[in-house]
Amino acid sequence: MADQKKLERLPKARAAELMVSAPDWTLEDDAISRDFDLEDFRGALAFVERVADIAEEQDHHPEIAISYNQVRLVLSTHKAGGLTEKDFALAAAIDRLL
Repeated sequence: MADQKKLERLPKARAAELMVSAPDWTLEDDAISRDFDLEDFRGALAFVERVADIAEEQDHHPEIAISYNQVRLVLSTHKAGGLTEKDFALAAAIDRLL
């Protein structure tokens, strides 16, 4: 039952409340995003590999864009059609990488 709750689409008000725990992320319509500036291209790739490990552990995969030393992550739960608790849990785990 707890896993099902994590996949329920959050009301916009609840998503806005959870943004307090993810201050470096930006709330979009049905997603949260964050841009990361790394030292160089290799640093960006290494960071993405670490994000991939966490995503695999959580079975929740972000959209990832790399441009030289910049990485953009977008989190949303496609099965739910928007933001869920899983997105905020993944964002917190990614934040702990830094």
